[in-house]
Amino acid sequence: MLTAKAEIDLNALQHNFNVIKQLSPRSKIVAVVKGNAYGHCATTVAKTLSAADAFAVARIEEAVVLRQAGITQPIILLEGCFCADDLHTAAQSQFQPVVHHAGQLADILATSLASPLKVWLKIDTGMHRIGIYPEQVAHYVSQLTHSANVMGDVGFVSHFYQADELSSATTLEQLTRFVAATAPFPGEKSLSNSAGVLYWSDAHFDWVRPGIALYGISPRAESNGIDEGLLPVMTLKSKLISVREHKAGETIGYGGHWIAERDTRIGVVAMGYGDGYPRMAPAGTPVLVNGRKVALVGRVSMDMMTVDLGPESHDQAGDEVTLWGNGLPAEEVARHIGTIAYELVIKITNRVERQFL
Repeated sequence: MLTAKAEIDLNALQHNFNVIKQLSPRSKIVAVVKGNAYGHCATTVAKTLSAADAFAVARIEEAVVLRQAGITQPIILLEGCFCADDLHTAAQSQFQPVVHHAGQLADILATSLASPLKVWLKIDTGMHRIGIYPEQVAHYVSQLTHSANVMGDVGFVSHFYQADELSSATTLEQLTRFVAATAPFPGEKSLSNSAGVLYWSDAHFDWVRPGIALYGISPRAESNGIDEGLLPVMTLKSKLISVREHKAGETIGYGGHWIAERDTRIGVVAMGYGDGYPRMAPAGTPVLVNGRKVALVGRVSMDMMTVDLGPESHDQAGDEVTLWGNGLPAEEVARHIGTIAYELVIKITNRVERQFL
């Protein structure tokens, strides 16, 4: 009996891509598939999104997997290359590295490549994580433009860090800095992540880079993807493997922290932190059993978790359980746990079988 599985709805994925396309009709779309497409399987997602103009990953190993799977679109390396070997691999497979510090610039200038690269320049407009300062842009552009290892115009990227907070002034400040830093140069521009795509149309530029929105999850902590017209792509499911009578006053699980206030029935679900479900999920976190919402009780263990089915329930071992997805937004579960839905979907382990619908 198959227990833990993640159903990946490819029709929902295509729907979300179409929503993003409608919101940014004058922009090309870079579909972000880093982290194994946020836990959804990067190769399958990339093959499904054949209309994407390019893909983006964090690390070169992720890009190699996509090329080996037959993905032919441009692949952008968001963290760039870190050594000459990476640059040779990028040139051979025509990956497009991002340059965000002086060492990467020096490597490009010093390495002899078999073919030139399309290069993007990362500008720090306020996140202060990676990227060069706006006053350095002219120097970097000059150096890259005159290198035989670089083809065409240098592109420009930056990253929003508060675009999900619609009243924040920092997003407009970032937008202003990005426009000023790139205005003298002809290269293509990309600034909008999922929040930028959904909420800041003035920041769409030549390319948009949706990530989490592709998978039906809202970038705003207080909303759900369905509120944005998106559909959940992953539905995490399992089954009840036991239903037990439980007396008032009895504890359950490691540490005995949860104590029943009434006689009830407890369902044991084949799902635990070994599958990627967060161990820190507190009592009261919602779970769907046979389509109705019940509460997690006791600590999540490696392979199992327990839920309060209620004293009048008729659930049985073998009945279906939904941890998040259709009928129970991942964002809602994440809010109970004190995390974000991004973390939930990306941490699902390989023990959970992906089923593609």
